[in-house]
Amino acid sequence: MENLTELLSRLPAFTWKQGVMIVIGLVLIYLAIKKDMEPALLLPMGFGAVIVNLPGISEYLLGITTLFKAGIDTELFPLLLFIGIGAMIDFGPLLSNPKMFLFGAAAQFGIFMTLVLARLIGFNLGDAGSISIIGAADGPTAIYVSKIFNSNYQGAIMVAAYSYMALVPIIQPPVIMAITTKKERMIRMPYHPKDVTTLTRVLFPIFVTLIAGTVAPASAELIGFLMFGNLIRECGVLGSLSATAQKELANLITLLLGLSVSFKMQAELFVTVETLAIIGLGLFAFVFDTAGGVLFAKFLNLFVKEKINPMIGAAGISAFPMASRVVHKMGRKEDPNNFLLMHAAGANVSGQIASVIAGGMIISLIQPLLK
Repeated sequence: MENLTELLSRLPAFTWKQGVMIVIGLVLIYLAIKKDMEPALLLPMGFGAVIVNLPGISEYLLGITTLFKAGIDTELFPLLLFIGIGAMIDFGPLLSNPKMFLFGAAAQFGIFMTLVLARLIGFNLGDAGSISIIGAADGPTAIYVSKIFNSNYQGAIMVAAYSYMALVPIIQPPVIMAITTKKERMIRMPYHPKDVTTLTRVLFPIFVTLIAGTVAPASAELIGFLMFGNLIRECGVLGSLSATAQKELANLITLLLGLSVSFKMQAELFVTVETLAIIGLGLFAFVFDTAGGVLFAKFLNLFVKEKINPMIGAAGISAFPMASRVVHKMGRKEDPNNFLLMHAAGANVSGQIASVIAGGMIISLIQPLLK
């Protein structure tokens, strides 16, 4: 009995905060497996959260520490992931209907509101800028911006950004329903696809990189890697490489990214009042980004002859392709013969570009003030 008591006394202390984080890790694993919510990301993130919060483990986290330094500190993982995302995106619906660009821009409204709110409640400028990007539902951009500003809350920002990406089908519908009428949700938008030439598809990523990199130089790397992935897709001579970027590269980097993010989910860093505030601010940004896109569409309807279904505006956030699917399903629920998917996809891919540019603008505006 004495030997057992002595053995137990030598075991590392286990705190309630570690218990909370292990429960959070298990919840993420549950959402990944049972609810199929971004399993390639939430599963490694959740399992990593369990590992890094085991008692006495902190001094032995050499592998995850190295992975974090190699992939997050160097910004390598977000950039490589953007190649895969770019290779997945078909810009055809956007190029067929260029006015969808407007909704990608309008759906970034919540980012700048959240920046102001985060400052008002006491976060420093760099942290406030990092937190605001959560609203774009764009994990790689959130990681990139928080790293540039060396935010004290990288873990909470990363987890919030990716969690809200996964929760798009749960969060967006109530927001959309609250600010639209049934009549508005039933508006049909006939789709008249225009032929988009191969030359246009090839020139588009180059053109976007030149323009976005000039307007917001801080976004040049992210937007450049995203557009390079798309160029691989559209050039017509790298078919096998495009397929690899869409599948093997994107899946592998997502998995490594999830494990790396878990390094910042250690209890002493994560279980704080500030973390709860960040999660709340992220939700605020996400809700207002969604609302901003919808309200912008309603505003346009005051002036245009061919009415726009306001739900299209909600697809302007960066969560591709989930946001466009949500809008399409909501449209079909109101009217089984209403097909909004291609319009929503145009707004959705526009949001992917706009979120990166917004991140670059936040960096360009704030970074000079921090020197």
